[in-house]
This record gives sequence, C-alpha cells and structure tokens, in this order.
Amino acid sequence: MDKFYKILVLVIISLNSSCQMKKELPEFHVQMCHPENKYRIEPVYDKIKTLEGVSASFPFGGSSGEWGDSHKSFTEQHGTPIGADITYYAKYEDTFYHLDVDFPVETMKDLTTRFYAIDEDLNSDEELKEYVHERKTSQIGAYAEFRDLIFGFAPKGMVVVWLRYGASKKELGRYQATVVKNDKLLEDKLFSSTITVCREQIRFTRLIADANPAKWDNYRIKYFWKPSITSENANFKLFWILTDYFNAEFENAVRPILFHPATRERAVPSMISFFWETGKGQKYEGRAFFDWQKTNEQFKKDDNGDNQIQIKVNPNNQDFEVLLNNRPLETVNKRIFKTDWEFKDSYK
Repeated sequence: MDKFYKILVLVIISLNSSCQMKKELPEFHVQMCHPENKYRIEPVYDKIKTLEGVSASFPFGGSSGEWGDSHKSFTEQHGTPIGADITYYAKYEDTFYHLDVDFPVETMKDLTTRFYAIDEDLNSDEELKEYVHERKTSQIGAYAEFRDLIFGFAPKGMVVVWLRYGASKKELGRYQATVVKNDKLLEDKLFSSTITVCREQIRFTRLIADANPAKWDNYRIKYFWKPSITSENANFKLFWILTDYFNAEFENAVRPILFHPATRERAVPSMISFFWETGKGQKYEGRAFFDWQKTNEQFKKDDNGDNQIQIKVNPNNQDFEVLLNNRPLETVNKRIFKTDWEFKDSYK
C-alpha cells in the first residue's frame, strides 16, 4: 500500500510540474484557413515543432474561414513554435502535400514574447509603444499577447503563416509544400476515415482546373509607406487608425503611436478605418476601401521609397480625400459615420 501511495504522489507531482511548465510557456491557438471554401484542405498528419520539445498540434478537422482567419478556436497549445510538419490533402487538386518547415528560432523567441498595443492605457500616463516584451498587470487592456498561430493554405502548395496579437496580425512568411508522389498509404488513411466519397468521384466532381496561388501571392507585395491623416479643422483630434491589408495582416495604431508612424514595408491596404473628433459630440469614424489592382499599380508608378497614403478630412467632417504622395488615389468606397466612441482625450 505504501508503494501505491508513493507512486500516486509521484504522479501528482509530475502532473503539477507539467501544468506549471505549460503555464510558463507561450500559450496559443493553431488555426487552419484558406482563401475560399472551395480551397479547403484536409490534414492527414500534423505536428507543431516547439523549442521546448512540448507536444503541439493542429486542430481537428479541415481548414475553414477566409484568408488569414479560420474563425475557429480550439484547444490551447503550449511552447515556442519553431516549425511545422504537416501532410495534407487538397481535394480540389486531388493532391497530397507535405510541408516540413523550420521557423527562425531567434525570431520566434522574440515574436512570441511580444505584447502589441491594442487600446489606450486608461490606468497610466506612461506612453504606449507599438509593442513591448513585458506587460504590467494594469496594462492587460492596453497590450495583447501572442494568441494565434495561423496557417493559410492556398493552391499549389502555397502556405502562409501569421501570428495574431488581439487586433494586430503579422505575417511570419510564405512557405512551399511539396507534392507527395507515392500517396497510396495516405489515400488509404484519409479515405477510410475523413472523406466518405471515393477518390475517383472527387476527380470527376471536385477538381478546379485553374486553381492558382498567384492572387494571394501578389497580395504579399509590399512597399515602404506610412499613413498620414490630417484636417485643416483646428480642433481635429485623431484617436485611432485600423489598417486591414490584402495580405491578411492587420495593424492597430492608437495614441500616441499614430502621431509618429514608421515608414516601413507594408502591403497594399484593403481598408483604413480612423476615428477623430472636432468637439464635444462631434465624434466620427471614416473608412476608405481600396482596390488591390489599382492601388498596386499606382504604388508601382509613384513609388519613391518613402511613400505616404494621405487622408485629408474636410473641415466640416462631411468628406475626405485620399492621396498617394500628393496624387489622388482612387478608392472603391469612402464612408463617414458619427460614433459614440469615448477616448482618453475626448472632448468633455
């Protein structure tokens, strides 16, 4: 009996140590997404490589959602992700792919310990930075930790990986999976468990002949630029800029970060949202929507290595113009809404 209790105690200690170790490691969700539902993939074997050797894996089921977001959350994984080994099936190509990739270790050690600013710090007058590596307890609402490792599967074995921190999302890189030529064992495993129709039927009914990753590869083109949002209204106060990019990155800039945006490589924006005030009860949100083809063409034509997308709000708050390096930049749509958002320095 004594021996039984000793074993039980050792097991409990081991479990507690394991739980404590996991709490100290980065904790994140893994997502699998695709550009459109017709490009869904099915994993057969998967593994997330971690620096600490902790076991981590992909979620159950196939890809979902849209490019850059599966819209699903599964069991938390632990450890510092430094690579992935996944074998998957692209039904629309009737092809098995294998991706075995190692992420740069020092980069991942840095990225997984960052906290990105997502909101004003209401509890302190300390100046917010774009990101920090240490977050105070009082800053939980102001900075977001690394929470999602997102894999995007495009046609022909193209795989893009992002890291998400609340409302901010950064691309890690683009990777290329290889075709598995001898796939009989993979076929037997997948078609006996996950896929209920036969492979011949897929070949006749599900293939997409023109499946091509070029569209999503092009979305990754970047230029050196920064946003500039101004108004001739003397009472203009800018509070928040949210930029959604075609490459599925997302940038969130609050005060005072938005006062001195860095000129750096950014993809073409799909939408820029911004919030401002010109007096008590005069609170507004503006949204500018862009066409990738036209915006990219103008960037290529006017690129000077230090570009600005300039948004100039009319003094009466009823409209705004959009320019690239002081030349009109065509938009798909422009909108202005009155809002009730309250900011730290809002007019009282």
